[in-house]
Amino acid sequence: MMLRHTFSPLDNTRLGHLCGALDEHLRTIEAALPVTISRRQGAFRIEGSKRDAERTLALLETLYELARKPLPADVLQLAIDDLRRGEAKPRSVAAVAEGEIVLHTRRADLTGRTPNQMDYLRKIQGHDISFGIGPAGTGKTFLAVACAVDALERSAVQRIILTRPAVEAGEHLGFLPGDLTQKVDPYLRPLYDALYDLMGFDRVTKAFEKGTLEIAPLAFMRGRTLNHSFIILDEAQNTTPEQMKMFLTRIGFGAKAVITGDVSQIDLPKGMPSGLVDAAQVLKKVKGIAMTHFTSADVVRHPLVARIVDAYDAQSRQREAQSR
Repeated sequence: MMLRHTFSPLDNTRLGHLCGALDEHLRTIEAALPVTISRRQGAFRIEGSKRDAERTLALLETLYELARKPLPADVLQLAIDDLRRGEAKPRSVAAVAEGEIVLHTRRADLTGRTPNQMDYLRKIQGHDISFGIGPAGTGKTFLAVACAVDALERSAVQRIILTRPAVEAGEHLGFLPGDLTQKVDPYLRPLYDALYDLMGFDRVTKAFEKGTLEIAPLAFMRGRTLNHSFIILDEAQNTTPEQMKMFLTRIGFGAKAVITGDVSQIDLPKGMPSGLVDAAQVLKKVKGIAMTHFTSADVVRHPLVARIVDAYDAQSRQREAQSR
């Protein structure tokens, strides 16, 4: 089937942003979907099956509406992923315009980019304790930190506390020099990266000085009661059941907690149960606790990351089947 479409009224700036330099965006769409796209000025011709041609046209129309400024590669990729999931309209790129949850951070347009991410944000806002479980690159930690920054900006909480277990990922780094902060910094670096992106270096530094921002290893949580705080436990798959229970019982009045982790990347000693896996079973029916399970379809990194996750998952299932 061949579809023809001409954008009217034609906006050459939008057209340039839609197509990209040397039509690179159109070539990206062709590589991802079984269609051929050709154009002359604002007139497009799309060749492919009826379903694919119609979906590609819907994608181009949505992107054209949003092309007031250059379209980042990640926005284009997420829109393509929406169509692959069978959505009639690319939902992730239109989320802001349709009134989805938008977080108040330095990145003014920050919102969920997949249905699961949007559901994750809604659950965080509607529950005092939320779990985000899934593979790398799905935005579990980044969106949780964004929600924490948003809550601090709105004065919904008085401080942000970020913590994670100090477990090495398959390597023994040995003795680390420096004071306590310098010793634990390597384990907490992903949290710093998210904060710098969402708040800026100067604001993060001032927040540490004022005590409105705290980063600490999980071992230092015992005995504390965390009131009026937004607490994030990252890399929770590397907690023990005892550590997870200890953390969850720190929650005080006016507090909100988010626990994130990837159960496919457990770095605990062999035979030691994961506190995240245990909590997902023990707490799944507890009222007031929300759980979001992400898949490779929610990966918002390079498109190869989703394929890598799928390949490892397939290998894991095959090994489980053989072991039975």
